[in-house]
Amino acid sequence: MSALATNPPVELARYLAAGSERVLRGQRVDGLVRVTDIPATGRGRRYLVERELTCHAELQALVADYLDQAARWDAIPVLPAWLEPAREA
Repeated sequence: MSALATNPPVELARYLAAGSERVLRGQRVDGLVRVTDIPATGRGRRYLVERELTCHAELQALVADYLDQAARWDAIPVLPAWLEPAREA
């Protein structure tokens, strides 16, 4: 039985959400890619976006869609809408 390696995290993209810079990071863990969303400053809430991507095409599609949603909503896409503070109209 061989153990699969865990690679160091890699920055995939940066984006702005409600005036804060965020970073999407990818990391191969046990042969699968995990994607996390973290504050660029390193301090603050971190979110697991996906934990079982198996191919590069899945990763590219996820990052492209995530960045599109962040730009459209000006929010962290993985954050459920019901947790977001109410916005003034």
